[in-house]
Amino acid sequence: MAQDLTAVHSRLYPRALAFQVAAVLACVIGTALAAQVRIPLPFSPVPITLQTFAVLLGGALLGPWAGAGAQALYLTCGALGIPVFAASLSGLGGPTTGYLLAFPLAALVTGAAFRTHHTALRIAGLVGASALILGLGAAWLALFTGKPLAAALALGVVPFLPGDALKATAVWMLAGLWQRAVATRRSVHLPVRKAGV
Repeated sequence: MAQDLTAVHSRLYPRALAFQVAAVLACVIGTALAAQVRIPLPFSPVPITLQTFAVLLGGALLGPWAGAGAQALYLTCGALGIPVFAASLSGLGGPTTGYLLAFPLAALVTGAAFRTHHTALRIAGLVGASALILGLGAAWLALFTGKPLAAALALGVVPFLPGDALKATAVWMLAGLWQRAVATRRSVHLPVRKAGV
């Protein structure tokens, strides 16, 4: 079974709890920074950002629960008024709220998928997590704007499909590189067993 970042670190190093807390905080900061990489769309109230990339990568590297926890903390910071959302905004209730609320669940799905070595499950996890974000985002957008769901899908899903495919591919590659590096490091730290012992 593949190991996430915090689980592997707890076996290789002391002070694992401190490392896990630091990793979660780094994920929160990374998501906040990714939100500032923003391309407004003139026809949609939802901008293109790198948040989805940060959410999926955080889940893949931290594991399901730490990844989801990081996104829950990110949402809490924004809800409390810290300007961590796109365009340095805060507060929930705007047109992108549905996307934001899907982040913890998307990280959970991605993290669970990347705890396996099964290519199909990992692909399904990335696709499913992206679909959760887009689906909940479009549902909220329909409620927020009063438009039919089909119109909300056209505004809040279709324009983002190519970019989300690229982000998911990047997460796939980076998480794979990380796990190969971890496997190499673990093999170096494993004790050598003598013959006959």
